Formats: sequence, C-alpha cells, structure tokens
Amino acid sequence: MSYEIVYKSATGNTLLLAEELRKIWGSADCIYFGEPKASQNLASRIAIGFWTDKGTCSNDLQEYLKQLHQKQIFLFGTAGFGGSSDYFDRILKNVEAWISKDNTIIGTFMCQGRMPQGIRERYQKALEDDPQNQKMRDMIDNFDLASTHPDETDLNHLREILQTIEP
Repeated sequence: MSYEIVYKSATGNTLLLAEELRKIWGSADCIYFGEPKASQNLASRIAIGFWTDKGTCSNDLQEYLKQLHQKQIFLFGTAGFGGSSDYFDRILKNVEAWISKDNTIIGTFMCQGRMPQGIRERYQKALEDDPQNQKMRDMIDNFDLASTHPDETDLNHLREILQTIEP
C-alpha cells in the first residue's frame, strides 16, 4: 500500500522518527516524504510527525491536519519533556483534536526529544538568578535526560508499534 510521511521537525528528532518509519514501511511504497506544504495528500495512509509546541503541534501542521479527510493516519511526535505516558497521551489528544472525525487513527507514538542548547542556557541563567529554584533544577535535569533522545530504545518501541499495523 502506498503511503506518505508528512512531518515538521524543528531539531531533527521528528525527522529521525520519520526516517525510521520509512525504513519499516518500505521506501518503495512511500510516495511523499517531507513537510506538509508540498504534500498532495494522494495516499489513503499518511504518517504525520510533529514536534510539541505548547502542548500540541505547530500552527502550520494544525492547518494541514484540518484539511485531511478519509485517511488512515499514524500520528507520531516528540516532546522535550517526557517520561510520562500520561503527558504524551495528553499531547496526542491535543493533536488529534485537529483531525476530522472521518479519518481513522491507525496508531500513535510519542517519545522524548532533545532540545536546543540555548534552552539549557536559559534555565541555567534562571537558576543562577535564583539558586533555590527547584523548578529550574528539575528543568535542567529534564533537559539533560532528553539530550540522548530519541534513542535506540525509543526507535525499538516505534518499530514494535509499526509491526502491529497492517501494511
């Protein structure tokens, strides 16, 4: 079955997942791989990847999702904060809200993703200004934890999920 992979990737995390997905589903059947602006929505199955922006996907991806109808959608994304499946589920629900009900979500996947170094520097500056700020300490710890993601464990989990979806 032919399919498309449409994604937005601010730091390369979501692109890494998109490339892994294309390996699993087979590049020969992939009729489009790239950002939403050039997608023609020709395939009935579309894998849609996003980076988390304020608890959902970016505005341009929201607009893309609203135009889809009668598609099988595999939704995947990355978030700088993570570790909690409840948090990831909330993000996925927020993104799914942009998708018309005449589409079918055939699967989802979320994992933590690394963030730009400038974010850690901003957190570090805030901690220097207020050394007792436990929230900033936690944010720095999370940043450091995220710095290796998506990792091989994340990719293996994605592979496991994709193997449960019929081609």
